[in-house]
Amino acid sequence: MSEKGQLMPIGAAAKKAGISRQSLQYYVMVGLVEPTKVTAGGRRLFDNKSIERIRLIKKLNGSGYPLRAIRELFLEGRTNLKGNKK
Repeated sequence: MSEKGQLMPIGAAAKKAGISRQSLQYYVMVGLVEPTKVTAGGRRLFDNKSIERIRLIKKLNGSGYPLRAIRELFLEGRTNLKGNKK
């Protein structure tokens, strides 16, 4: 285990967060979530902190926030889950 916890591939991360793999791929594509690590072969891996962020996105979206507004909240630092640092 690393200091960030066990890393899991996109399918397992999506399942643990309660969303579809396609939704997680979309979240990554639009910049809502970044993989914790990308392997040399291009596999995206996620840790538990990423799972928490994905769950927060799902909860906010389910309560009526559009994904664009959620992304803006993250960019403004208005949530307590800032995810991975660039």
